[in-house]
Amino acid sequence: MAEAAAELLERAARRDAALEELRALRVALEAVPPATLRPRLGEHHLGALFGLLAVNDREQVSACVSILERLLQALDPLYVIQNLREELQKGLFHPDDSVKILTMSQVGRIVEDSAAVTEILHSPELLRQIINCIGGEKIAVAKEAIKSLSRIAQSKEGLEALFGSSLLSDLRNVMATSDVVRYRVYELIVEISSVSAESLNYCANSGLIPELIGELTGEDVLVRATCIEMVTSLAHTPHGRQYLAQQGVIDKISNIILGAESDPFSSFYLPGFVKFFGNLAVVDSPQQTCERYPVFMEKVFEMAESQDPTMIGVAVDTLGILGSNVEGKQVLQKSRSRFQNLLSKIGHQAKNAPTELRLRCLDAISSLLYLPPDQQTEDLLRMTESWFTSLSSQPLELFRSISTQPFPDLHCGALRVFTAIANQPWAQKLMVNSPGFVEYVVDRSVEPDKASKDAKYELVKALVNSKTIAEIFGNQYYLRLRAYLHEGPYYVKAVSTTAVEGAE
Repeated sequence: MAEAAAELLERAARRDAALEELRALRVALEAVPPATLRPRLGEHHLGALFGLLAVNDREQVSACVSILERLLQALDPLYVIQNLREELQKGLFHPDDSVKILTMSQVGRIVEDSAAVTEILHSPELLRQIINCIGGEKIAVAKEAIKSLSRIAQSKEGLEALFGSSLLSDLRNVMATSDVVRYRVYELIVEISSVSAESLNYCANSGLIPELIGELTGEDVLVRATCIEMVTSLAHTPHGRQYLAQQGVIDKISNIILGAESDPFSSFYLPGFVKFFGNLAVVDSPQQTCERYPVFMEKVFEMAESQDPTMIGVAVDTLGILGSNVEGKQVLQKSRSRFQNLLSKIGHQAKNAPTELRLRCLDAISSLLYLPPDQQTEDLLRMTESWFTSLSSQPLELFRSISTQPFPDLHCGALRVFTAIANQPWAQKLMVNSPGFVEYVVDRSVEPDKASKDAKYELVKALVNSKTIAEIFGNQYYLRLRAYLHEGPYYVKAVSTTAVEGAE
């Protein structure tokens, strides 16, 4: 088979290969490991195939793209950039998107190779064309371009090449294409800035980060909504947060939330601004964030207490994020009766709201109630127990009823709530005293699909791994749970059948 492929490859290299021959070559290559062709593969073969792309025949272009995809896999990225630089450049100019995607995937391989990436830095024309690809109509091409440029910028030489030369003008020219493309460039800049304080410095000095912040705090509410997501990504790194604080951006976001009351269009950007502080609280310090920006917590409670399902959803998500660590839980506990009342509303929504909001409530409840074993002090256990009882008059039955509904997402969401509390003694006592609950846990027949079986297995694992389970559940139930864990999530009991003489 390799011989046949090599022969067809020679014919294609004559640049006058018929479409039938290209089709035959494509089929032959699919049956041969690319590595076996490497010794017979020369520049003239690849040059010829790239040359065959320069036609206005979609079928021929498609065949050549498939052939090149297969052949280029056999080549070292350093070889590709050293010997096919011109072909790659032409590929990025090609009117057919499949050729651009083929070329960008090769650029992706090159930038991931430490030896090959430096070659790209000495190819300003190729870099310029990669930048232009951000403005392409095909999102797949733009995404690959952003990914490659982000990788290139991970070295000082790459940062210098992008921001210390005329390529910065090319970035700005591409930004002018449209609003969508401008946001793509901001996305790239935030990705680069997130790598290190040095890379953030380059992006800030280029003027692009200040421009993004200018748009965030500007008057256009739709632009604000888009920009806040990128600024939230920037806040995930310590140097990003430090920069935003030094530039007064966090204070500005807080003031915009404060002024949202009088803005009839605040619903467009408020969810993103509140999520920003929710993320900030988790990566920084929940207590410090809530103390320094009290407007954030007040707004979250307001949104959760409102009648607007969109606002309730964002508030519930944010409470889940905030309460995902112990410090955040303690901040929420300080609100005492107001938060307890809110839990009652969240419990009600988990039972009665539209499915999407119910799922968000279940995820938030799981996050709020989970306590790592090493942080289970008496005070914190009392707190999570009181939160659980605030959710409903019969919270265990509430989640059990949700877990028996024929909707896999809700079923798994309820199982995750049980898993969150499974290692806490008060919850284990509730479970063992609830008639039929342990039987339900070890009953495999109620799990209809893989996701449900996995979720049930996680619950069993959390119970078995708890130090108090044997004492609270008793030996009989403990051994049944251990057997379930040992058998794995997909165990099916063998059913023996007896053959009866004369039976059909």
